[in-house]
Amino acid sequence: MKRTTLSLIAAATALAAVTGFASVSSGPSGDDASAKTAAQLPVERSSVLCPAPSQSDLADTDYTSYTPPGGTGKTADGSADDGKSGSADLVPAGTGASATGKSGGKAKDSGKGGAGSSARTKPFLTLKTPGTPVGDSVSGADAPALVGTADGALAPGWTVQQTTSVEAGTGRGLSGLSCSAPDTDFYFPGASTAKSRNDYIHLTNPDDEAAVVDVQMYGPDGAIKSDVAEGIQVGPHSSVPVLLSTLTDKPYDDLTLHVTARSGRVAAAVAVADDKLGGDWLPAAADPATSLVLPGIPKDATSVHLVAFAPGQDDADLKIRLATSTGTITPAGHDTLHVKSGMTASADLGALTRGDAGSLILTPSEGSVPVVAALRVTRGKGANQETAFIPATRDIGARATVAGNHAKDTTLALTAPGATGTVKVTASPGTGGGTATTKEYTVKGGTTLSVTPPVPDGLKGAYALTVQPVSGGRVYGARMLSRKQDGVPAFTVQTLPDDRGTVSVPQAGEDLKVLQK
Repeated sequence: MKRTTLSLIAAATALAAVTGFASVSSGPSGDDASAKTAAQLPVERSSVLCPAPSQSDLADTDYTSYTPPGGTGKTADGSADDGKSGSADLVPAGTGASATGKSGGKAKDSGKGGAGSSARTKPFLTLKTPGTPVGDSVSGADAPALVGTADGALAPGWTVQQTTSVEAGTGRGLSGLSCSAPDTDFYFPGASTAKSRNDYIHLTNPDDEAAVVDVQMYGPDGAIKSDVAEGIQVGPHSSVPVLLSTLTDKPYDDLTLHVTARSGRVAAAVAVADDKLGGDWLPAAADPATSLVLPGIPKDATSVHLVAFAPGQDDADLKIRLATSTGTITPAGHDTLHVKSGMTASADLGALTRGDAGSLILTPSEGSVPVVAALRVTRGKGANQETAFIPATRDIGARATVAGNHAKDTTLALTAPGATGTVKVTASPGTGGGTATTKEYTVKGGTTLSVTPPVPDGLKGAYALTVQPVSGGRVYGARMLSRKQDGVPAFTVQTLPDDRGTVSVPQAGEDLKVLQK
């Protein structure tokens, strides 16, 4: 076989791994074949990975799995799809070898398949129909990580929400995570090895081959050398939690993690547990960019802490603005932030929102240097404080999806940093029943709109929300879940980036000349 042929096969394999399986239609061949516009087609396969939810014996975790309806019409090869075929299963991951944490265990038996020895043949949770969510729950410290795959009509926009409630102890409160797809590169501004914190980076491998991962930490003075953070082995279909404080001898209040896979792919998320401020998941931030949006700061936030990192060769000077319900303002005393190259910078913004929910907008004040950023947001006072994290995120794009909502504990924040935008918000049926409902919202340019989203008629159980653009400028979003736990204002925030339910597939023509070069 010629070298060129091998290169073509390798390129096609890499594309399928990143975007899901999507066939390329053959077009006319010959020198006069005209190029055609790439088609936007539904993905045919999706993967999500959920890390082990908690190390607390008092933890109760709910899972909600959902695929929006109407994600198909034709498959990538042009054939008709009935909109119902396909599968979406979550199965427990194996136990990864780690000296710094624990994973694996046994899920609560719900009649749908626990995490015992039959885990490979009996899924923990199975989604059968687009447009109708399913849910299940686990309890205790031994709940495992989950590895999920969806195909056919259930692949486009498949979303799994993991929400954990811990009543007492380190990390008590509410923590939530939209389970993520595997990748090879992640940034986590906002991690810490402070004495009050127990931060674990969870690495989950969905593939049949082992993954090798490096975790580079950056503090306020630059890169932190750590031999044990290099070459971390993550076995096939397994998950490994690594305690960050074991990777360095010195405590750091603010860190940025850069997680890269030397080989294979992983999903990554940081579990944060604080002795006094509760805990939550810190998801990966959006890719480095010159302008960032961090949406959904609660109106009653008592403290907002910004962490930013410039991964390139140049320093970044950022202008800080807050998009409120009435317009964009500059926080008093915090109009700019200087971020040195390769170093983590932070700023305490205090009670930034003052009774009016908002979103932080970071833009360059000089030059155009890409950065990553995240917020640590605190609600409550004294012994009754709780923390959540808001990373910079992509806009809702063609459609954003978030699951695990309930009738009385959900708040939706929508931000239009530029031109005014209108979106359609659809509430799915519940896991136990209900009828879908839809409502449109218009977000004025430079503002944040905070609303209680629509609730399906006759709701039973948890439901999902999808947000789709209707007209106007780009809109960014976040969803907050909140509840009271013995006086603690427990909450968690998940951002709403595009759910990547479609993939761009170019029209390709046959050209056998490439095999002769």
